[in-house]
Amino acid sequence: MSNKFLSTTSAFLLSTSMLVADVPKVTVDIAPVHSLVSKVMNGVGKPDLIIPAGASPHEYQLKPSNAKSLQNADIVFWIGEDLTPWLEKGLSSLAQDASITSLLEVNGVELLSFREGVLFEAHDHGDDHDDHDDHDHDKKKHDDHDDHDDHDDHDHDKKKHDDHDDHDDHDDHEGHAHGKHDPHAWLSPQIAKVWLNVIAAKLSEVDPDNAAKYFSNAKSARDNVDSLVSEVNSILDPMRDKKFVVFHDAYQYFERDFGISASGAISLGDASDPSPARLAEIRKRVVDEAVECVLAEPQFNQGTVNAVVDGTKANTTVIDPLGVKLEAGPSLYENLIRNLATNLAKCF
Repeated sequence: MSNKFLSTTSAFLLSTSMLVADVPKVTVDIAPVHSLVSKVMNGVGKPDLIIPAGASPHEYQLKPSNAKSLQNADIVFWIGEDLTPWLEKGLSSLAQDASITSLLEVNGVELLSFREGVLFEAHDHGDDHDDHDDHDHDKKKHDDHDDHDDHDDHDHDKKKHDDHDDHDDHDDHEGHAHGKHDPHAWLSPQIAKVWLNVIAAKLSEVDPDNAAKYFSNAKSARDNVDSLVSEVNSILDPMRDKKFVVFHDAYQYFERDFGISASGAISLGDASDPSPARLAEIRKRVVDEAVECVLAEPQFNQGTVNAVVDGTKANTTVIDPLGVKLEAGPSLYENLIRNLATNLAKCF
């Protein structure tokens, strides 16, 4: 074997390893967001997932492998403190050199507050929300990336999550474990489309050589989401006027996108068990209001739902806001939204 061949081969391997090394290391909190990031990174790299499918975002504890992923990360995408307040400390201590984006805080995301009352009395999706289009983001960690013609001009001297300095003022909704806003925004395909733009822009800032690929992938993903929305609307058409109760108030972003509305929730929050008094009240209302479906979730005790529907005419089925049984990766997001609609429609 000639020295010239060996030299050429070594140079090729070196250049290849350099290209691989240049791909940003990306860490993501939950599987639905991991799916969106995987779509944008398709053909370039793969993100790491912190909270595996099946684990509760509210109670998960970082493992050594998660800590290593955060330490090595160039970019971190997470929903935000309203979903995983425990992760803030890990980001501050482990991901000090990473660009961190809280997706709930990007411009173009209209946040909703948790609904109150057994049957969400007098709640209107249009009246009780924050519109981030009007927020003042002086610390430009969360720029609006809907217009990408000038994405090369973003100021990222402060790559850290400076935008978390002002998050001490959280509402405590009568002791249940969530923040001021409903964090389940990934269940809105319209918000997912905003996030795809943001993800592409953030990746491009760290990895400009692959910017064209990121934005092309994001556009394809947005087109796929549009097709998904049409499909889901068709699935939900027969049950738009039906009454249903969810296990906990996690679906109002999905409801808003598709023009449906849950009648109430068994549990006040993600981490709280409903009291016997609340169970009795909601069971009475299920009967009085002729609620036709009560939805369970794989993360929670099915017996609680059975106690509500026992002796009533209501049906029950399981829906999953996280994709517990779905394979992590690019296809998870579409499968998650499609399964929500399909299982909901089957309940009637």
